[in-house]
Amino acid sequence: MKRMAAGKFKAGCLTVMEEVRATREPVLITKRGRPVAKLVPPDTSSDDFVGRLEGIVRVVGDIESSVEPPESWEVLR
Repeated sequence: MKRMAAGKFKAGCLTVMEEVRATREPVLITKRGRPVAKLVPPDTSSDDFVGRLEGIVRVVGDIESSVEPPESWEVLR
């Protein structure tokens, strides 16, 4: 694992982040020789909310219309 002083990381933060993304090798950030943080690449698994239930849930019927017809709404009276 690559080690880097906090000052050097601060000066080249964006470059270091791009290197970690490309090489997938974590970087240990130190302050006075002691570890203070670790920069690791993101997980490759997809945790997207949209589409999560695709293939599990099936929508049947009209999902845009209201369940109650507008004539029965109390607010409109």
